Amino acid sequence: MIRIIISLAIIATLFLTSCSTTAPVTKAQAYEGIYSEKPVSILLMPPINRSTNVEAKEYFHTSLNVPIANAGYYVVPPFLSMEILKRESAYDAELFLEGPLAQFGEVFGADLALFTIIHKWDKSSLAAKVYVDIEYIFKSTATNEVVYTRRGEVTYNTAVNMGGSGLAGLVANVAASAINTAAAQYIHVARACNTHTFTDLPKGTYSPAYLQDGQEYAGSKTFKVMLNSQSF
Repeated sequence: MIRIIISLAIIATLFLTSCSTTAPVTKAQAYEGIYSEKPVSILLMPPINRSTNVEAKEYFHTSLNVPIANAGYYVVPPFLSMEILKRESAYDAELFLEGPLAQFGEVFGADLALFTIIHKWDKSSLAAKVYVDIEYIFKSTATNEVVYTRRGEVTYNTAVNMGGSGLAGLVANVAASAINTAAAQYIHVARACNTHTFTDLPKGTYSPAYLQDGQEYAGSKTFKVMLNSQSF
């Protein structure tokens, strides 16, 4: 009997522990660095492309500024910053991910530097899907501390419904979906990824909700989601 009681107690403890680790936290708790540093401006570092798609880097970089600006931050113009970074041999952002960032704060006047890592960017015409794995890391240029990070596995659905029925309709839908997947523009997929990810970003100085969203729940540090062109 004692063994049964002990076993039940252990199970109860494990259950409570698992519940506590998955309990939601507020943005103020999850992103304390953002609320304490109160950043105004953000520099978009060139994405670190670890995928097999060589074009993903450029397209992904140009799609980052809009959702961040909409969240109330000043974003250093990406075309300008990219040209300067290329000229100063700073195009490979992986060289600076673990290093001091004070120079970027001085040159660009940026409070935060955003590093993005493209872990995967694959297309499947047969499945009518684009599979993307992206990691986002905001680091303070003053302290080098990570103040915000998320990583998402995004499946972008490119399926097309031509409206037909029967075998002929099925064949037409598969063919149209395959063509749509092959032609899927990187910029559309990247925008969908970024818009979804930054719904979790604490509001910046230029937002009416600035410093008022700290008690809202923060999203998970990692997530999986299915998106399409109608998602936003």
